[in-house]
Amino acid sequence: MATKARLNVFQIWNMCFGFFGIQIGFGLQNANTSRIFQSLGVEVNHLAILWIAAPATGLLVQPIIGYLSDKTWGRLGRRRPYFLWGAILTSAALVVMPNAPVLWIAAAALWVMDASINITMEPFRAFVGDNLPDEQRASGYAMQSFFIGVGAVLASALPWMLTHWFSVSNVAEGGGVPPSVHIAFYAGAAGLLLAVLWTVFTTREYSPDQLAAFEASDPARKAAAEADAPTRTVRAYIVGGLVWTVAGLLLAAAIFAARLEKEVYVLAGMVGLFGAAQLVAGLLRRGGRTANGFSEVVEDLFRMPATMKQLAVVQFFSWFGLFAMWIYTTPAVAAFHYHAADTASRAYNDGADWVGVLFAIYNGVAALAALVIPTIARAVGRKASHALCLGLGGLGLAAFPLIRDPGLLWLPMIGVGFAWSSILSAPYSILSGALPARKMGVYMGIFNFFIVIPQLLAATILGLLLRAFFGGEAIWALVLGAGGMLAAAACVFLVRDVGEPKAAPAAVPAPEVLSKA
Repeated sequence: MATKARLNVFQIWNMCFGFFGIQIGFGLQNANTSRIFQSLGVEVNHLAILWIAAPATGLLVQPIIGYLSDKTWGRLGRRRPYFLWGAILTSAALVVMPNAPVLWIAAAALWVMDASINITMEPFRAFVGDNLPDEQRASGYAMQSFFIGVGAVLASALPWMLTHWFSVSNVAEGGGVPPSVHIAFYAGAAGLLLAVLWTVFTTREYSPDQLAAFEASDPARKAAAEADAPTRTVRAYIVGGLVWTVAGLLLAAAIFAARLEKEVYVLAGMVGLFGAAQLVAGLLRRGGRTANGFSEVVEDLFRMPATMKQLAVVQFFSWFGLFAMWIYTTPAVAAFHYHAADTASRAYNDGADWVGVLFAIYNGVAALAALVIPTIARAVGRKASHALCLGLGGLGLAAFPLIRDPGLLWLPMIGVGFAWSSILSAPYSILSGALPARKMGVYMGIFNFFIVIPQLLAATILGLLLRAFFGGEAIWALVLGAGGMLAAAACVFLVRDVGEPKAAPAAVPAPEVLSKA
């Protein structure tokens, strides 16, 4: 039986190093976007709606890029062209965003940045599944988690480091984005591009023919690959599409009648668009026009393996908690722990800088946890290990309103770090063993739906919930995020892990790896 060759640690290092750069961009975005928006005059209750651009972009971009990368093969291989162009676009957006003179330009830069990060990030997930045998995938995703943690530590702490180590001001004269944030974004743009270029030029990929041979020689994976018969009839598409479309229209009417905030219309839009997508897919199938990316993505969405469906629930609750943390930690800590709401004040910017350090701490813990979690998983199983880490993250977020001294907030970030590390590795390690190799990219893109949808939900309703039930106090968004993490931990035990590592008898030579390590 033909199998993929095991790679050594340096080859896996080179293959995953680009994620260090991606996370520099992602970390700068997470830690500073709310700060930039507030510096441009946005009130805390309106932050969530501005963040919608990021997950909405991922919802559209990742399955498209996954589908295209599955079918790409050229001089740079299958996935690496997307690494390269995504990195170039992300670096450009990082330079633009802190220089935005008005809010709409900053929001547009966020949209471009997130689209570009998604162009780069999604193929990286499939890259590990393509190049590593089953028994090394957990190590590959753990290596990605390590680089994600290290990159995010640097990105999150960079404005603080520039202020406290290099005396760069963290307050802009007359208001606006501070010089420390400007310089951090410029350095991040350069670091991201260089790291991704390292992976592009030090790795090679298996050809489509080789991947097909691996799939054919693995009975379980071959069966999954051959499960291509349509599982949803034209009638089911049309009926389902009509039901969801009407439900979206009724929800929009109810929102209008109740005079709810405009961001809640996003929920109605999500429901209606899901219905419209089914209607279009049904009409295309009725006309025999199914040889297109849209039809294939929608069909694969309804044909997800059972393990993927179960993991989708876990992802939903996990990412709801994460998005609540990313949006609201800066205003929560500034208001609750530093008693400051004025973005031009020294206290607010000290609080915002400290949040950058806290984000660096949880990402640093995540990098170290990536080295420990595989050992825990071997001892208690991947599911129990993931549930434990999610539980620690939930308890960490729940502790924020209980700790009054901001200097002690690093303690709950330890739990958040374990959760983040496991979220970045465990679901993909479990999922990749349940997917057909030739559809690895598109299924990884579809899996992103269950990261994006909870983010859209959080961005849509968190502001409303804070105003309606918590007096607009951002600290309670972190408690709601804690509830999401704990729910995810409970749901992990409903997942069926079918991809247990197994020994490979004979290996095909690895794709040429230009290792310089």
